[in-house]
Amino acid sequence: MSSGSRSGGRMVHQDYIARIRFSNALPPPPNPPKLLEIAKTGLASGQYTSPGFAWRLAREQPLNIEADGELGMPLNLVGMPGVFDGDEGSIQAPAQQPPVHARDRPLLRPMAALGKPKVAESNVSFLRRTEYISSSTSTAKRPDAASHTPALMPRQLVRPPRPAPQAAASTPQAIKRKLDSGFDAAAAEVKDPKRIRHPTKRQARCVDVLPLVPDLDGFPDSGAYVTVKFLTNPVSSSASYDERLLSAMLRPIERTATEEAAYEAALAAHEQDPAAYPKPQNLMNYDFYLAHTLAAAQAFRQKFDVADAQRDNDHLYTHRASGRGFFQFNRVRAYETVHETELDHPTKYDDEIILSFDHAAVYYYPVMQRSSIRPQRTKNIARVTGFTQEGDDQIVDQLDITVEEPTDEMRQVIYAYKEQPLGLHQAGEADDDGDAEHQRQRQKQQQQAEATDATADSETVANNHDDAPDQDDERQASKTPEDDQDAEGEEDID
Repeated sequence: MSSGSRSGGRMVHQDYIARIRFSNALPPPPNPPKLLEIAKTGLASGQYTSPGFAWRLAREQPLNIEADGELGMPLNLVGMPGVFDGDEGSIQAPAQQPPVHARDRPLLRPMAALGKPKVAESNVSFLRRTEYISSSTSTAKRPDAASHTPALMPRQLVRPPRPAPQAAASTPQAIKRKLDSGFDAAAAEVKDPKRIRHPTKRQARCVDVLPLVPDLDGFPDSGAYVTVKFLTNPVSSSASYDERLLSAMLRPIERTATEEAAYEAALAAHEQDPAAYPKPQNLMNYDFYLAHTLAAAQAFRQKFDVADAQRDNDHLYTHRASGRGFFQFNRVRAYETVHETELDHPTKYDDEIILSFDHAAVYYYPVMQRSSIRPQRTKNIARVTGFTQEGDDQIVDQLDITVEEPTDEMRQVIYAYKEQPLGLHQAGEADDDGDAEHQRQRQKQQQQAEATDATADSETVANNHDDAPDQDDERQASKTPEDDQDAEGEEDID
């Protein structure tokens, strides 16, 4: 606050500081705390940290509240369904959290979202030229300056012609134009690799350019691959990578009758009431197997190398019995699936792909399932507590594996995926399109024949009607045995 003397003298600046008092009108607690006289011996004496001190306080200070026999914590497990069968679902949180109510969402906002939103500052300088401080603007507004400087008058603006309106991004013309521009840019970069720039690493330089193509001959009988991620180290920790993991094996463990019945019951409950019962996850358990030595693992991978001339040699097998060779894999431990993402054939290229580098090209392969596994804990705990089920102890400690060529049925399935990479339903859609086109052509031919026959006599019309079945017979006879065999193969695949 500023004030001056009454005589009109010098102004004196004064600050008035007022203390603001906030009242806290809270009622006293209904049960005030009880004060105890405790000797001040300090923590170094060990008196307060020993269990005897708490026992002595419990004996000397009686409870002044009424408590039941279980002190508010019931320990009776009889009323919990399935707890004695190893099912702790009734005392655990649900796997899927219930949806948050709309009124509770503001309470769950993060800390960064609280407070007033910060207005983004414009990236302009403080002393920027505006119409108020610009000298050229003020000069141009004066009529005398404009009359004496005709050369500074702006010329008549020539507007450029408007570009033609572009088609929508979803039209076939726009899609084709973008595809062509992408191929043109890729072709220019292939001719001159020095033009290629990394989007984030400016110092990186292109060393080689390879085409990215699908490997149509690399489809398995399932039509896609599966990637498995170990959440923990599957082998003993070491400084170097264990190359035996490149030929490791995961053997699915079949569910017992009890587990299968429980899954079917949970699935039926979900189908009956999806809102109350979430869909159960069909997670698999696996037995993990490794080769005993690194040489055995390398020989096993050599059997699958199609470029190796020695892959059919039986001397690659590490063990022989009953006149045949085999590789021996030993069981390490059991694993359970923690998280699993499963796709279908139309979407198996959308989430993740596998790349294989070659000297001529880079091949990519589809992934239809991604799983994360960890060492099995549920059944280990059940074995310790005694809640084992029938069939749990049937463990295969060793696998004897012989590599053989695929059968004819498997080759047919693999060839079908080579022809239709997105699944067998793609062939059905193509057949439907072909049948529709064939039907349209036949209708068009029939209309032309009717128009021609309208000017002919009745005998010609009759002959044309008699020849129609012969044309069908000729069309049926023109089918080759290969077409019939393909049709039978498609029926077997379906």
